[in-house]
Amino acid sequence: MHKHVLIVDDYKDAADLLAEILVLNGHNVTKAYSGADAISAAIARKPSFVLLDLGMPVMDGFEVARQLRRLLPNSLRIIAMTAWGDEGTRKLCFEAGFDLHIQKPINFAKLLELLR
Repeated sequence: MHKHVLIVDDYKDAADLLAEILVLNGHNVTKAYSGADAISAAIARKPSFVLLDLGMPVMDGFEVARQLRRLLPNSLRIIAMTAWGDEGTRKLCFEAGFDLHIQKPINFAKLLELLR
């Protein structure tokens, strides 16, 4: 069964490309290009997964994850998608409420497997 996925990235081209790949693989996708839009979209659409960039202006991915966990505590899986792969970042991700950490560039085959 394909899931509803919320993609959050301030780099519009990256979000759009990832969305296209997921749609072509049968997933329902919503995109958000800012933290505030991500929270609004998650509340409205109740996705199964949130693919969330960390390095965004105004509200970074860590803050988005914390707010999503507070607002929708057990209803979604939050996956960090970032170029930051160091152990400190991974630790901060899990402390903020992320379920998984995937380093960019994204391995699409692995990502599709995770969404199953």
